[in-house]
Amino acid sequence: MTTARDALTPDALAMLQAVAQYGSFAGAARALNVVPSALSYRIRQIEDALDVLLFDRSARQARITAAGAELLREGAWLLGEIDAVANRVRRVATGWEAQLTIALDSVIARDPVLELVGAFYALNPPTRLKLLDETLLGTVQSLTTGQADLAIGTVVGAAGLAFTSTSIRSCSLGELHFVYCVAPHHPLAKIGVPLSDEVLRQHRAVAAADSSRTGERMTVNLVSGQDVLTVPNMHVKLSAQLHGLGGGFLPEPMARPYIEAGHLVQCKTERAPPQGQMHCAWRLPASGKPGHALQWWLDRFEHEGTRRALLENHRGR
Repeated sequence: MTTARDALTPDALAMLQAVAQYGSFAGAARALNVVPSALSYRIRQIEDALDVLLFDRSARQARITAAGAELLREGAWLLGEIDAVANRVRRVATGWEAQLTIALDSVIARDPVLELVGAFYALNPPTRLKLLDETLLGTVQSLTTGQADLAIGTVVGAAGLAFTSTSIRSCSLGELHFVYCVAPHHPLAKIGVPLSDEVLRQHRAVAAADSSRTGERMTVNLVSGQDVLTVPNMHVKLSAQLHGLGGGFLPEPMARPYIEAGHLVQCKTERAPPQGQMHCAWRLPASGKPGHALQWWLDRFEHEGTRRALLENHRGR
């Protein structure tokens, strides 16, 4: 017996479309240049395989049933997908990657990234994009383990070993400064002198978890013995501090709108505020030459405005 998978071929779907369009098996057969009996037999095969009636044959015209109309709708989508896949395969053969996976460190501003995604899609590329949310060592690890092709927001100190690989390349995005912040109603907001480690130890810190999938993880700017609320990423860390759940260092551009609006208070600390030289890094394919999609993104990083936007253009509430 013919199965649904055997019966629902592109040719069979095209026959269904023709019968629905011309309103009769005879008209569709003439348009398709086949004999009516052969067309009727193919349609009957599909009906038997699906165990449904696709056309009402009680009248002179072949009237499509509700089941037939649904199959036509889905069939049109399937035929479109076949054409799209064929087009994508042809374009991939010209040097476009089938998929480009980009790891984003959680200190990177998301709106500029999404604007770049929109500009990339405007090219109508065959490459599909996948964005990963990473933090600290996890950003680099996603690249070195092959889970990502491009990592935006890596730190030199965290990526040192990874950059020794001959297949890894990098370029600088710029320097990122951090500031210590708490909510206005937090006890530390009322202290007017630089905060010592002893004072910080008495209050909960909020820390963004390293997304590393191995045993090696980074902890940054925590005081020994301090209570810690660990959250998934820098964006949740910001929200937790806005809710007064603890204090901690935030990227200055991310915190700035909230400080200016009075939702956060910047505190001075005796320990030097952290700062990091941020990079983007990418993994070269075996050919040693980036594909068209990766090269498009690398070209964007040559513009200073793009680099600054990725570090600074965080949207406040």
